[in-house]
This record gives sequence, structure tokens and C-alpha cells, in this order.
Amino acid sequence: MKFTRSDADIYVPDEKTAPEAALARVTHLCVAAHQDDIEIMAHAGIVDCLEEPQTRAFGGVVVTNGAGSSRIGPYAHYTDEQMQEVRREEQRKAAALGHYAIQLQLRHTSADVKQSANPGVAADLRQIFAGCRPQVVYLHNPADKHDTHIAVLRRSIDAICSLPAAQRPARVLGCEVWRDLDWLPESRKVALDAGRRPELAAELLKVFDSQISGGKRYDLATLGRRAAHATYNASHSSDKMAGITWSIDITPLIQDGGPTIDAFMETVLAEYHADVMKRLRTFA
Repeated sequence: MKFTRSDADIYVPDEKTAPEAALARVTHLCVAAHQDDIEIMAHAGIVDCLEEPQTRAFGGVVVTNGAGSSRIGPYAHYTDEQMQEVRREEQRKAAALGHYAIQLQLRHTSADVKQSANPGVAADLRQIFAGCRPQVVYLHNPADKHDTHIAVLRRSIDAICSLPAAQRPARVLGCEVWRDLDWLPESRKVALDAGRRPELAAELLKVFDSQISGGKRYDLATLGRRAAHATYNASHSSDKMAGITWSIDITPLIQDGGPTIDAFMETVLAEYHADVMKRLRTFA
């Protein structure tokens, strides 16, 4: 396994397993923009694999190098290069804690990822998707408000679609990070059970001290959002999960003859608009 950047990081917690074999084992794959995005968006997949380790394995991919993050306190004087190394080690620690089969950090710049024709990003992602046959892939969702997240989503969809149909994932979910998805029409919402193993969830998020001590309490925000989603999911029934991460099924985007991302979201937004207006008019 060789990626286009010489500083790309390949980490297999089980040192006895070769990277190619570790990637081939992956049944639940998360491809995210930054360090800690995986643990925010795909906790349900991590736990699914922990609960059935004989038949399931989790893999993580971080596409960018983590430069430019917020920093105060103990990290206030860290350079971008120093922060990148800190974040790389934090992601490795999370992979070990969550018993990931493999953790890949491609170390591309955000600027490179945002270029639709960047050959390095495309080649790296294609190699990863070609190296495993995941049942589920977790990506950023098409309504995310972070530019780099949307760029990683688009590059990932392009890479998957470059493969023969038989080699593409069975299911692809777009998950919330920088925009909640509780607004989705009910028929579009896919609830990921993120309330399991709460101690692990907290520990996975606390690993990223450079972000938390650096001025962003992603640990409190993420756990609070999951709990809020579980409570506000249904108004007339008791909570069925302790925590929910909302996602949207974007599998049609990787199918031959499927809609473009733009057309797909135009339809989703039209459904949301119709739902809001119908309720308002009903009780006028």
C-alpha cells in the first residue's frame, strides 16, 4: 500500500497484520476530512464492529493534514507543522482505543482536496475503496456547512463511482458534523445508534486534546447533540436510544444512472420545504 504523499500515515493497531490485509477486513469504513471527524460522525459504526469483532471491522480515513485548527492555552504557540504531528498522534490513539482494523491519514492540504481534478487525492481514495468491500461507508453529508467536508464528500463519491459497480459499497451514509440533520424529512432520516458505550464515546473524543484544550469543546457538544437528538426524535413516545447521530442514505449517488449530488439535494430540500409549508397551512 503506497499513497501519493510521502508523509501519508498508515497505522494498523494489530501489528501482526499487514496494512493490505487490515484494509481488506474492513466492513465499516469512515472517510472524513479531519482528525476527530470520524469519532464524531461514526461512533455507531465503531461500536457495531466492537460488538461483532469476528465478522465486522472498522476502518478510518482522514484525508487532510489537520493544519489551521483553532489553538489557545497549551497549544497557542504551536506551529502548523507541530499541530499536524500532534493531531496525527491523537488520531492513532483513537484508532487504538476503538480497535480499528486500520487508520489511514493521507495528509493532503485542504486546498488540494478542493481541486476537483487533483490526481493525488483521487488516486489515494480510489486505492482505499478498491482495497476493501465495506458493507457501510460513512461520509460527510451533502448539507454540511464546512467547505472541506463537502470537498471530501465529492472526492469520495467520485472515487467510488470510478470503480466497477460490483466493487462499490453496499450502503453509503452522509453523517452530521458541521450541520445537524434533525431537520430532514422523516422519510430521509437514518438514525445511527450513538448512545451505546458512552464511556468509550467520551474517551474517544477526549483523545483529541489539541482541539478541546485548543478552544473547541467537541467532546461536550457531540455528546450533548446525540442525547438531544434521542430525546427530541419523537414527541409522543419514550426514547428508544440514549444517543442518535442523524445521517442520510446517499447510496443512490454511487449507483449507475443515479442522481448527481446537486440534483439529490434539490429533491431533499424540496421535500423539506413542502413538509414545513404543509404543516403551516394545515393549522392556518
